[in-house]
Amino acid sequence: MATPPQDRRPIIISGPSGVGKGTLFKRLFEQHPDVFCLSVSHTTRSPRAGERDGVDYHYVSMETFEDLIAKDGFVEHAKFGGNRYGTSKMTIEEQTKKGRVVLLDIEMEGVKQIKQSSISARYIFIAPPSLEALESRLRGRGTEDEASVRKRIDQAYKELDFSKTPGVHDKIIVNDNLHVAYKELEDYIYKPLDS
Repeated sequence: MATPPQDRRPIIISGPSGVGKGTLFKRLFEQHPDVFCLSVSHTTRSPRAGERDGVDYHYVSMETFEDLIAKDGFVEHAKFGGNRYGTSKMTIEEQTKKGRVVLLDIEMEGVKQIKQSSISARYIFIAPPSLEALESRLRGRGTEDEASVRKRIDQAYKELDFSKTPGVHDKIIVNDNLHVAYKELEDYIYKPLDS
């Protein structure tokens, strides 16, 4: 049986698009099977090809989503391009009861909302070594057009600025070297409660 960390609170990981959060998550899941799970968000958008309900997202109608908002069912929610996205309290509670440590990949506005909620969590920010390095990574993926790259870089400026706000994040990790960044992430997650 894999060993969970002493601190079992949900872990909120944020950082600009292209910084390598997904790669770090993947390695954490591989190194510690059955300990962590990624919170599956709710969305009102339709599934894309290959996406599965309950795996990629919980796909719900706008009416259902707004009903959950009215019932205070989300720790955070946002609207992008006419669709809503949110992290439900129930999803976090269910996985925590199963003994899993829930990881949430959340953007800046979501971090602000969770800070205002009743959820006790740990906050980690993954930063690029520089904005130039981040821009190079985004362009290197070849999945974005110029307008999209510019939009992501503009957002990265805002997120990096926000990350400097005292008390927002418990830990900031610069992902310059994947092995070093992963070790820093793992050491922080597994640090003893009394340290």
